[in-house]
Order: sequence, then structure tokens, then C-alpha cells
Amino acid sequence: MKIETDQGIYGLGDATLNGRELAVESYLAEHVLPCLIGRDPFQTEDIWQYLYRGAYWRGGPVTMTAIGAVDVALWDIKGKALNTPVYHLLGGSSREGVLVYTHANGADISETLDSVRKHIDEGYLAVRAQSGVPGVASSYGVSKSGKPYEPAQRGLPSESLWSTEKYLNFVPTLFEKLRVELGPEVRLLHDCHHRLTPIEGARLGKSLEPYHLFWMEDPCPAELQEGFELIRQHTTTPIATGEIFNTVWDAHDLIRNQWIDYIRMAIVHGGGITHAKKTADFAALYHVRTGFHGATDLSPVSMAAALHVGMAIHNFGIQEHMPHSALTNEVFPHGYSFVNGYMHPGDGAGLGVNIDEVLAAKHPYQRAYLPIARKLDGTLTDW
Repeated sequence: MKIETDQGIYGLGDATLNGRELAVESYLAEHVLPCLIGRDPFQTEDIWQYLYRGAYWRGGPVTMTAIGAVDVALWDIKGKALNTPVYHLLGGSSREGVLVYTHANGADISETLDSVRKHIDEGYLAVRAQSGVPGVASSYGVSKSGKPYEPAQRGLPSESLWSTEKYLNFVPTLFEKLRVELGPEVRLLHDCHHRLTPIEGARLGKSLEPYHLFWMEDPCPAELQEGFELIRQHTTTPIATGEIFNTVWDAHDLIRNQWIDYIRMAIVHGGGITHAKKTADFAALYHVRTGFHGATDLSPVSMAAALHVGMAIHNFGIQEHMPHSALTNEVFPHGYSFVNGYMHPGDGAGLGVNIDEVLAAKHPYQRAYLPIARKLDGTLTDW
């Protein structure tokens, strides 16, 4: 999304909501953008409150993604108008670079090990490891097409079968092998993708303790925040959650009770830079660090926004980094960079990201959906 001022300065925001993009587009076009005409783009706080409180119907992924897109674009405008990178406006640099992790996967343990080694050779210091589970036809995070990640698919959602017990028995074996082969230094992460109950998450976290993971992500759905208390009682494996959260209230109890170690709410889905900064500051009071969501369905605009926030806040933890395709990078030329396991947003004015609108127009929107998972008996479960 592009917002332009009467001074000729424009800012970019990302309104991506994977599988529900057109709902955000409509919300922006019909209900948000008309309210911005004539406003001062420097008033990021007041505009955020106007769009959040003023709508009466608050929260939810569509509303917060729309607000996030506007907010990020306004911060981009502010940085360009003042000729400074956004992170300078958020408190300045708190570190020299932002530690990032990437994704490794394979059909089996051997392929996953090779994938982790490949990313270490590329300079990554932290890698998320996912593997196919024996006896399970389709496992989350394991690509069928040789890509780093299985993207949303054209047409109606595909369905796959899932066995929690097979998964719980297998995952400790995966990380035992990775530690034996790779040693103790590489930071290893793993994503459960909301597929467990709290007691199952507790069992997995306890079984993974000997392999000292950087984090265990999304062990169970977080609508019932108290469920994480049970997990915390049984394991010292660090816990990360929140990539589908939309406001700090979604993580209020998780943070203030210290039931998690990393909050993962995406900049774009969580109301933009303004709300991300407030969420991070609240989390800092309770020793919770950030791990902002950064999948490839989010554009370089979102990646840049996350890097600027990550550079400035004190309680930064790690940033998810899934490199975009060559075409995406052409559409969104940017100034951020990756060197030896760390990323930097660059020192250009604003976010440091541009858009080639002519090239973008050659690739019109196509609807796609994420998959759906069922247990072996046919019961619909969390994907």
C-alpha cells in the first residue's frame, strides 16, 4: 500500500493477510483511507488511536492489518521527511545488527541435517529445523517442491492427515541427531505450529531439554492463554508464540505471568510499528523478548519494518528471515542486508524500501489458501 502526501513524499505499508488479502483491501479502501485525507502524517500516535478506538469494532486480523499498513507507511513518510532511517526515530540503534534465523527442512532426518548445514554455510547462526515424520504423509514446514517453505496454494485449501503421537515420538530423535552432528553452538529452533494440547507441549518441551533449543514455537493454540502455564510448569525449554496475534491483549497474560520467553506478533498483523513498540516495551518489563514473524508471504516492507524495530528496542531476541524470491526483490528494491548471521535495515531515509509499480502490475493478485490438517480419524485439527 502506498500513501502519498501533498508534499510529494510517499510511504509504503504492507497489508498482506495470507489467504484473506481482499478483505483487508476492502477495509482499507472503503473504511480507512477516506479518513486519512487531510491529516498530518507525522501524527502517527493520534492516527493509530483514531483508526483503532474510533472504529468502535476493535481488533481482529483484518482491522489490525489495515491499521498496520497505514502505520508503517506513515513511519516511512516521517523518516523520509526528516531524512533519517526509522530506527533513529524509535530510539536509535541498540545493537550493531539484528540476529536472524532461517528455515531448514527435509523429508527425513538426513535431509534436514543437510539443509541445516547448508544454511550454516551461508552464514546463519540460528536455524529452524523441521522434518518429515515417519508414518505421516505431510508434515508442517516440509516443502514438497524443494522450496524453503510450502507456500499458500491456488484453489481451495488442500487437506493433509496428522498424527500427534508419531510426531511427539519422532521430534526428540531429530534434535538428538542434529546436536550430535552439529555440536552445541548453533542455535536450533522448532515450530509445533499450534498442533499440541498444553500437556503434549509440556511433554515435548521436557523431552527436548537435553538439546537446549533456542525456542519451541507455538506448542498449542493460545486463545486460552492459561494453557501455557501448564507447559511452563513442566519444562525449561524456551517458548515462543504469537505470530497470529493482533494486539498486546492477545499476549497480556502470557507476558505478565512470564509463561513465554518470546513474543512473535508480526508488525503488519499487530497494528504496525506504533503498536509493536508498545508491545515490546510491555514485554520488556517481564523479561520477554521479541521474535517477530517474518514469513515470505510478508513483503520486504514488513521485513524492513521489523528490522527497524529490532534495531531500536532493548529486548530484541531474534528475527525470522525467509529470503524472498528474486522477483519479489525486484518489485521491492531495498537497502537492508544480511552478513554473517545478522541483518541491518540500512541507513537510507524511512524504511529504505521502494516499489517498482510497473513490474508489480505485471503480476496481478491470485487467490491462494493455506492447507488444512485432519487427524488420522478425520477430525479437523490446527494446521
